[in-house]
Amino acid sequence: MPPLEEKPKKKRITFSAAWRESRELIWRYRGRLAIGFLIMIVNRLAGLVLPASTKYLIDDVITSGNRSLLTPLAGAVILATLIQAASSFALMRILGVAAQRAITDLRREIEEHVIRLPVRYFDSTQTGVLLSRVMNDADGIRNLIGTGLVQLIGGFITAGIAVGVLFYLNWRLTAGTLVALLVFAGGMAIAFTKLRPIFRERSKLIAAVSGRLTESFGGIRIVKSYVAERREDYVFTKGAHSLFRNVASSMTGIGAVTALSSVVIGAIGAVMMWVGGNDIIAGRMTLGDFIMYVFFTGLMAAPMIHIASIGTQITEAFAGLDRIREIRSMATEDDEDATRLPVAEVAGQVAFDDVSFEYNEGVPVLKQVSFTAPAGSTTALVGSSGSGKSTLMSLVMAFNRPTQGRVLLDGRDLATLRLRDYRSRLGIVLQDNFLFDGTAASNIRFSRPDATMEDVRRVSKIAHCDEFIEGFPDKYETIVGERGVRLSGGQRQRVAIARAILANPSVLLLDEATSSLDSESEALIQDGLRALRAGRTTFVIAHRLSTIISADQILVLEGGQIVERGTHDELLALGGRYKQLYDKQFKLERDRFINPGEDFTPEPERPAEAVQGGGGPRRD
Repeated sequence: MPPLEEKPKKKRITFSAAWRESRELIWRYRGRLAIGFLIMIVNRLAGLVLPASTKYLIDDVITSGNRSLLTPLAGAVILATLIQAASSFALMRILGVAAQRAITDLRREIEEHVIRLPVRYFDSTQTGVLLSRVMNDADGIRNLIGTGLVQLIGGFITAGIAVGVLFYLNWRLTAGTLVALLVFAGGMAIAFTKLRPIFRERSKLIAAVSGRLTESFGGIRIVKSYVAERREDYVFTKGAHSLFRNVASSMTGIGAVTALSSVVIGAIGAVMMWVGGNDIIAGRMTLGDFIMYVFFTGLMAAPMIHIASIGTQITEAFAGLDRIREIRSMATEDDEDATRLPVAEVAGQVAFDDVSFEYNEGVPVLKQVSFTAPAGSTTALVGSSGSGKSTLMSLVMAFNRPTQGRVLLDGRDLATLRLRDYRSRLGIVLQDNFLFDGTAASNIRFSRPDATMEDVRRVSKIAHCDEFIEGFPDKYETIVGERGVRLSGGQRQRVAIARAILANPSVLLLDEATSSLDSESEALIQDGLRALRAGRTTFVIAHRLSTIISADQILVLEGGQIVERGTHDELLALGGRYKQLYDKQFKLERDRFINPGEDFTPEPERPAEAVQGGGGPRRD
C-alpha cells in the first residue's frame, strides 16, 4: 500500500520566504486593506467612548450631582455605538469580500501552476496532497487579507491607546500591569514558534489522509472485490489518529496560551486591587479614575488575548504559504518552453538516437535504443511486461526526457521544441482511458473544444460510438459519470478513439487501444483504427495480432533493449523471439480474420542477456 505520509520535500522553505509571499498578497490588495484599516481606526476610537465616559459619570454626575452632563454622555455613547456597529459591518463586508477574492485568485493561480508541472511530479504526489495545496492552503490567507491582519493591527492600536490612558491615570499601577503583559508576550512568542511547525504538519496529514480516502472511494470495486475494507479501515484510522495527535498538540499549545492569559489577567487584577485601593484611600485617584482604569485595562488586555488567537491563525496561514511557495518554485513546462523553438508544420518522422532512460538512478529501463519511425508509418511495440514499451511511449509523448541520447521529431531534438506545440499534434488512446464526468459529446470534443456536433457525429461513426450513443435516451448529452463509469470498457475505449480521431493528430499513440473490446467490437473498430492511422505516424502497443501484423515495422523489446525489428512476415521468417511468441500464442490464429479477439500475451520476461543479436529485419 502507498505510504500515508507525504513524500518529504528536498527544498525547505523558510519563514522569510513565506513572509515575502504574504507581502506580495498584501500589496496586491492594498487598496481594500487601506480602506479597511481606516474603518478599523474609526471603529476602535468609537469603542473608547463608553469606557471613557464612566469617569465623568461617576465623578461629575453621581459624586458632584451635575445632571446636565447625563444627556450629552448618553448621546455620545449612543452615537459611538451606532458608529461602531456600522464600521464593524463595513469592515466585514469590505475585507471579507477582499479575502474571498484573494482566496479565489490564489486558488486559480496555484491550479494554473500545478496543472502545468511535469508529469513526473504527478507520478510522485498523491492527488489529495494536490487538492490540499489548491483548496486548503489558499483558504488560510483569509487571515492575512481579511479581517485577521487588520484586527491584529487594530488590537495593537487599541492596546497602545489604552496603555497611554492608563499611564495618564496612574503610572505606578500601569508599570506593574506592563510587567505582567511582557510575560504574556514572551509566552506567546514561544508558543507561536512551537505551533507553526505543528500547523504545517497538520496540512500534510490532512492531505495524506484525504488522498488515501480518495483512492479508497475511487477504487471501491477493487476494495470490495478483495474484501479489503478492514485494511482500508486500518490505514484510514492510522492516518486519523496521526491527525488527532497533531490537533491535540496544537490544542495543548493554544490551551497553554489561554491559561497564561488567564494568569496574566488575574495578576493584573490583583495589582489593580492592591495599588488602586491604596491610591484611592490616599487620595491619589478618584473612584471615577479607578473605574475608568478598570475599563481601559480591559481594553488593553482583551486585544492582547485576541492577538493570541489571530496570531495562531496567521501562523497557520504562513505555514500554508510555505507549501504554496514550494510548488510555485517548481519550473512548469511552460517555463521550460520559453527558451524552446516553436513547432510549425509536422511531417511526423520520429527517431530515437541512442536513447537510455532511468526512473531511479542506476536502474535503466531503456538501454541505448535507436530506431526511426518514418512519417506516416506504423510502429508496433511487442515484448514482455516490463520490457520498456510504455516507457518508450512516454518518451514519445515527452512526459519524460531521456537520461541519455535524443528523441527527434523531423530531425529536430524534441528537447529543443515547445511541448505545447508538439503535444497539440499528438493523439492518444490508452489502455485505461480517462473520461470526465460530463456528456458523451463533451468527452469526444475534449481534444478539440471548437468542434461542431457534425464533427462529433462524424468521428463517432468512424469509431462506432454512434451505435451505442444513439441508443441512450439523451443521446450525445448522456452523462457518462466519473471516469466514464456508466459506460462499459469497450464503450469507453471507442469514445477515446473518437476523441483521438477528432484531434486529427500528426503522431498517434495507441496503448492497448483494443484491449477492452470483445471480438465483435474489435472487428467493428478495426476499420476506424485503420482510417485513424492513415497518413499518421503511429506507435502501437498491442497484445492482439490483428493490431500488429499490418504495422510497417515491429520492435521487439526485452529488458529495455530492441532485440528484433522488422515486419510481421520478416520476423516470422527470422525465427527468433517474435516467432517464439507468435507460435506460443497464435497457433490457432494463422489467419488474422480467424478469431481476431485472441490476446497476444507474451510469456514472462526473461533476462535481456539471454537474447542473442542478429542482422536486419534483425535481432539487435
